[in-house]
Amino acid sequence: MMTDPIADMLTRIRNAVRVERPHVELPVSKVKRGLAEVLKREGYIWDWEELPSLPANQIRLHLKYGPNGERVIRHLRRVSKPGRRVYSRATDLRPILGGLGICVISTSRGVISDREARQRKLGGEVLCELW
Repeated sequence: MMTDPIADMLTRIRNAVRVERPHVELPVSKVKRGLAEVLKREGYIWDWEELPSLPANQIRLHLKYGPNGERVIRHLRRVSKPGRRVYSRATDLRPILGGLGICVISTSRGVISDREARQRKLGGEVLCELW
């Protein structure tokens, strides 16, 4: 039994980026779909797709690298954990590395980046931060 599927997703991405894999597959959930969409919108991955398989469907993330193989995702950290949930208002969200990184927020309107949360004036649970 997995207690934190979001941390598992982030670990799989972190490990795949370290060994320069072109894609990574992981079990699907609604939050993971939202997180994948945020990563695509913000330019950290090329694309994602849902693959039918047994016993559960999978998400395949197509990872992005620079022209000379530089990593686009350099740092990936889980902020809110099962033992300690971290919530933040839109006014309390500060840019990561002066705007070079993002926080991913789970709001009542879905999973969005911190830029979108400040723009829409929405707060929520801070899932992770990356740059």
